[in-house]
Amino acid sequence: MVEVKMKKILIVGHQGYLGSRLTEYLHERGYQCTGIDTGFFKDGIITTPHSIPTDLKDARLIVETDIQGFDSLILLAGISNDPFGHMTSEQIYDPTRDYALDIAKICKKLGVKFIYPSSCSVYGAAVVDGLLDEESPTNPQTPYSLNKIQVEQGLSKIADNNFSPIALRFGTVYGISPRIRFDVVINMLCGLALSSKKITLNSNGQAWRPHLHIDDACESFRCCIDWDNDSNKLIVLNVGRNEDNYKVIDIAKIIHSNVDGSELAYLGSDANDEENELIKDRKIQDGVDSRTYKVSFDKILKILPGFECNWTVEEGIKSFLKDLQDIRLNKNMFNQKEFYRLQQIEFLHKENIIDDDLFWIK
Repeated sequence: MVEVKMKKILIVGHQGYLGSRLTEYLHERGYQCTGIDTGFFKDGIITTPHSIPTDLKDARLIVETDIQGFDSLILLAGISNDPFGHMTSEQIYDPTRDYALDIAKICKKLGVKFIYPSSCSVYGAAVVDGLLDEESPTNPQTPYSLNKIQVEQGLSKIADNNFSPIALRFGTVYGISPRIRFDVVINMLCGLALSSKKITLNSNGQAWRPHLHIDDACESFRCCIDWDNDSNKLIVLNVGRNEDNYKVIDIAKIIHSNVDGSELAYLGSDANDEENELIKDRKIQDGVDSRTYKVSFDKILKILPGFECNWTVEEGIKSFLKDLQDIRLNKNMFNQKEFYRLQQIEFLHKENIIDDDLFWIK
């Protein structure tokens, strides 16, 4: 009988929202996971996380010996919020680009598969009608989205006959994780509906977005781990379902229909609402979100062996609402700063726990 070797996966940034679910998901399917994380979001726990061997280390400090012996590396570590304090977007994002490519070069040298989570937000304010595919022009509207494009460009330059990195452009991820985020649209609106009975939109709701259940995001990683990809170039894949492109207002209406007694509202309609500061998006001006795009997911179904999305948005929302009810989500829990990336990073910086270069002081 041939013994099947358990694949060893290194997840950099495993203590975040996606990483905490991914470690569970891969473990349940027989993969051996190890994590590296600096720990900014380790305390944002809503259910008990799966424990894996962990090295508390900043991604900028990763060296060759940290990566040796692994089959695949998934780089989740990064900044996903606005610049804060007196810091510029370059201060925030340039190091993220640089260490992503440094780690990729180590993977290339060692023969380790490199998988990078990019984002459908790179399409930004869509400049063409219809569904956007991987060959469509990108039009990033934020430093975060520009950073994703810069990393993709860097990966494309270092890809060759011995290195075929993969960039997965995710739709807006939602769903339950041991370390939850409430600063993504479906999670936020579901949390608001259950904790305050008020589904508050921070825009007019007319922007289009593709949405992706967190387990489907995890499944795309799993399929990439098992994929014998020798394309000799960077592979870019949109991850999601064509049917799950929705306007934000329509997402809100689905949630409203599933939470008895809830009401729809717009940010600013209640000046005393204590949640306004948590839920407002500083990139939205005068109630209009310039980031609007509908995305095609045909390519991934054609070329990534074994992949398909198992969740529709309507089913995913119902499941997520039940998960939040099961943990008895209340207003105090929903408002915890640890569940909001920008607020948590700002707190650490303001309290001089991390410095301007985002290294730990204390």
